[in-house]
Amino acid sequence: MELEVIVGDITRQKVDAIVNAANQTLLGGGGVDGAIHRAAGPRLLEACAKLGGCHTGDAKATPGFDLPCRWVIHTVGPVWYGGGGGEDLALASCYRRSIEVADRLGATTVAFPAISTGAYGFPPDQAAAIAVSTLRSLTAKVRRVRLIAFDQRTFRLLERQGVEPGSSEDFDSLTPP
Repeated sequence: MELEVIVGDITRQKVDAIVNAANQTLLGGGGVDGAIHRAAGPRLLEACAKLGGCHTGDAKATPGFDLPCRWVIHTVGPVWYGGGGGEDLALASCYRRSIEVADRLGATTVAFPAISTGAYGFPPDQAAAIAVSTLRSLTAKVRRVRLIAFDQRTFRLLERQGVEPGSSEDFDSLTPP
């Protein structure tokens, strides 16, 4: 699986699946979650309501609706409570479960935000290390993963983990519908 990092907007990624840093209700919220719900349109909320929520560290999928991707994989990252409550393991599980769901869907290109580093307070440097090490440890049908940094600081943290800068251009191919 190839990894790349760009500074960008996850709602504009033309990939098979984007990952949503969701809350447990899956009914929308702030940050990445709110942006994805707004960009996908009201059908996303209707589809999420049928999923019955999601546990921290798990992932569930819906169609992408008005987004340029086929699917949205919703994962619930851990809230940072100082690191003694299994937050590292829960964050690693978000990346692992999201790739497992992507594989089940047949997705070969996936874009991830920096899960839990916003309102959930996970230290960005630690989150970057967990994201990259987890993704590199997986064997999957997913060929390419684009890590979407919201800002230059997050971009540099992921780059320091050995992730190559990518192009803001679309991936060369998507999985056929």
